[in-house]
This record gives sequence, C-alpha cells and structure tokens, in this order.
Amino acid sequence: MNVLKTTIALSLSSVLAAPVLANPTVNLYGKANVSAQSSDDGDGSFTEIKSNASRLGVSGDMAVGNDLKVVYKIEVQVDLDGDSDENIKERNQYVGLEGSFGQVLLGKNDTVTKVSQGKVDLFNDYEGDIKVLWKGDNRNSDSLTYRTPKFNDFQLGLTYTAEGDEESEDGISASIVYGDSKLKKNDFYASIAMDDEVNGYDVVRGTFSTKLAGVTLGAMYQTQENVETKEEMDGFMLSASYGINDFTLKGQYQAADYDDKGDLSGVSAGVDYKLAKNAKVYVWYTTFDMDSADDRDYVATGIELKF
Repeated sequence: MNVLKTTIALSLSSVLAAPVLANPTVNLYGKANVSAQSSDDGDGSFTEIKSNASRLGVSGDMAVGNDLKVVYKIEVQVDLDGDSDENIKERNQYVGLEGSFGQVLLGKNDTVTKVSQGKVDLFNDYEGDIKVLWKGDNRNSDSLTYRTPKFNDFQLGLTYTAEGDEESEDGISASIVYGDSKLKKNDFYASIAMDDEVNGYDVVRGTFSTKLAGVTLGAMYQTQENVETKEEMDGFMLSASYGINDFTLKGQYQAADYDDKGDLSGVSAGVDYKLAKNAKVYVWYTTFDMDSADDRDYVATGIELKF
C-alpha cells in the first residue's frame, strides 16, 4: 500500500504543477437490452419483460501535462422494463489518474478479479451469468484500483476496498493478466486473480480463452471460501462460440461443488443475429440442476442496441 500511496502522491504533485492543456473530453454511451422471457424458478413458470443490465454512461479524460491524464466514468443501470421501484442503480463511477506509472481509480468500480474473466462468460447479464453459482463478481464502493502499464502484454492489477464503517472489513483483490480479452492482438488470453476477504469471501480464479478453427473457446476454474462459515466451493466453466455469417452460436456449462449444498450446475445455449454493427436480436435457453434447491429453467428472446 505504501507504493500505491507514493504513486498517488507523486501523480497529484504532477497535476498541481502542470498547466491545463485541454478541456475534458465527454463521451456519452449506453446499452439497451430488453427481452421477453419465460422463467421457472421451481414454483411454476411465468412470463416477463426483462431489462438485462441496460445502462447509460458518460466517460472521458483531460490531459494535464507531463503525459498525465485525469480520467473519469459515471455509469448507471436503467430499468427499461419499468418493473422496479428503483429505476436507476449505480454501476462503475470513478475518477482517477493515468500516466506512465499506470492507472489509479477512486470510487465505485468492478474489482480486478471480476474484470479478469474477460469475455469468457458468454451469458453475462442474463440468467446464465457465472455469478449465479459463484462468488467473486463484485462491484464495490469505497474502492481504489491500480493497474500497471502493460509489459510484454502482461498487466498487474490491484483493488483495495476500504471498510467504509467500523462494522465492515476491508478487502484486497489482485490479478495478473496476459493478452487482450477480445483476442484481436494475441492468440490467447489468460489471467489468474484472487480475492482476500472481499465481501466475505476468499476467491482464486483462473481464466483462459483462445480461438481454434474459428471457434472461440473459454475456460475458468474457481475455488472460494466463506470467511465466516469456512464453507468451500470448487467449480469450473467452459464456453464456446462460433460465427456463421451474421449468426453467432454459443454455449456454456458451469459447475459448482459446495461443501453443504452439493453439486450445482448450469447449461446455457443461444444464438445471436447481427442486425447492424451495434444491434442484434437473440434467443437463449438456460437450465440449472441443483442438489439443494429447486431446478430452474429460462428461455428468452430479445434485442440489444449499443451506442
């Protein structure tokens, strides 16, 4: 932590000493994703119109000299189906510094463990999201995140989550990442990450993805332990996607072996059809097999627009 404090102090000194070179950039962006869904949580099926983490955000930066920038993001989740009393929820919201030393961000942000999964979870924000069976996908308030510059395509990351009050505990998330998650610059992507007492859990997560004969393959392995109860879990996830013209076929399998809950598993399959560069329609099916709870089944079709 002393290294981080020194880095921040030096960066702040640079900001105060340097003249303002430009006005801040302002980038407005968002995603609208809504589906018609049939859900069966174990007590019978029902239909719903569901907003899948639709969001609106603004981000940008401002050069302040000496190769240093102030960066920011303010993002909120918007409930487009109108089915919630809380129509707007906080997502990543931070301000920070970026320069030759790397990047420091302060605010509410995804931990580096969550980010380390890259693009391997093909059903992120849907019912088949890996967070249904595993811990470790945290977006924490009162957080400080530091990322080093890339060295030969390797990058180190660290998230410190402050206690916030006298009744809470602080936590550390750390990661080592190789390559780019979209597999545009490297033949494969790999990461290993860990949480130490983050939101009550210790987590170790490994991720790998690559392309073979046009098929994008992904794999994750995770162990976790509840800090208070000492309940442990071992699990793995496999995913695959394949593009045919404007169609993308995708499938995913996730397993979790808990000490007291037994074996839990989820299978998801879906098809995306590209309408334009930033628009698609899709259909997917997810089913969960639970030893210690009711089985669940979901099927949905919807539309997504990014801007």
